[in-house]
Amino acid sequence: MKEIRKNQKRKISLERAEELKSRITDYLQVKDKIPKGMNLDKEYKEAKEKILKVLNATEDDWNNYKWQLTNRIYDVETLNKIINLSEDEKEQIKQVGQKYRWSISPYYLSLIDKNDKYDPIRMMSVPKAAEIVENKGDMDPMGEEYTNPAGSITRRYPDRLIINVTNECAMYCRHCQRRRNIGQEDEHRPNKIIKESIEYIRNNSEIRDVLITGGDPLTLPDDKLEWILKDLKAIDHVDYIRIGTRTPVTMPQRITDDLVNMLKKYHPIFLNTHFNHPKEITKESKKACEKLANVGIPLGNQAVLLNGINNDKFVMRLLNHELLKIRVKPYYIFHAKHVLGTTHFNTSVDDGIEIMEYLRGYTSGMAIPTYIINAPKGQGKTPILPEYLISRGKDHILIRTWEGRVIKYENHPTKDIKDIY
Repeated sequence: MKEIRKNQKRKISLERAEELKSRITDYLQVKDKIPKGMNLDKEYKEAKEKILKVLNATEDDWNNYKWQLTNRIYDVETLNKIINLSEDEKEQIKQVGQKYRWSISPYYLSLIDKNDKYDPIRMMSVPKAAEIVENKGDMDPMGEEYTNPAGSITRRYPDRLIINVTNECAMYCRHCQRRRNIGQEDEHRPNKIIKESIEYIRNNSEIRDVLITGGDPLTLPDDKLEWILKDLKAIDHVDYIRIGTRTPVTMPQRITDDLVNMLKKYHPIFLNTHFNHPKEITKESKKACEKLANVGIPLGNQAVLLNGINNDKFVMRLLNHELLKIRVKPYYIFHAKHVLGTTHFNTSVDDGIEIMEYLRGYTSGMAIPTYIINAPKGQGKTPILPEYLISRGKDHILIRTWEGRVIKYENHPTKDIKDIY
């Protein structure tokens, strides 16, 4: 009888395993068709050689982040020597460039499929007429100019704030939320403004968490970045420091041994980066992220939900899996803000909910970020979730599982622990 029961349980387990296996079939059928940076060795090598030739540079130049930063491509003629542009595309880039700045690091440019106008890297880096045709959105949708109590601070929450230290980036994303700050020239914040920001933090003891952002703070020289970190670390009530940077994605050469050895002196430091598509995860970006992780810096990813790039449940699932493989935890999916000149990237909130619905149960919780809408005018991050709580009764709730099954779950008021012991 015992053996019969054991066999019955095994039979039920095997049937359940087959049912679960069937739920992943659709993903397995498409995942290998999604472009991945890890699979682009040949294409990357060819593009890299072409760029080095056009820029009359060497392998040593390529591996030097200062060369990458100095040699960003920002004119149509040079860009056209590297990727195929139609006359219409050239004209669009010129027109957009009169209003909004653009430039692309040689490294990031090497990831573009030169023949695909819908290539995700191309869409995120090469200007399109949609940026100036649109007349929707806001230049400052987060109301940062109204949440700036001192220096270059943005403060939206009781115990944490942002210091904006530069307008410079390795590549100017076409979906940038702060394009109003980019201007036409690179400008690190003056020391006087940064000192004022740090002094504000020093005088407000409730601030325990400081995020350094920009622009991209890793475009600062090591010594200036260290000065900021050192002064913040000296404030007793600052528990930890965060850095928001896209350089591991757009210019991984920036993550040098000197940089990581400096950063580790100021633990606890957390770093959030910004991968939006699996094609951005390459051997170079993997190496950069591993360098940071190896000195004890926890890494998180803040993706932005972008139309035509990652508003697809399979793409986002693959992105999150690839991130975990390079030791980056998916942290947020941001619903794209309604920034003037970028609203062609905006999606329906339903796209984000569908992705979250698909991730839950279909993959590890480690691969599930939080889907966030930033409430307008600096009113804070609002998590958006599928509905799993259906209704409440006097002694129960009805919940919906990830498979859509509705279950009655016992629910009673919490007893006072003193009445139990």
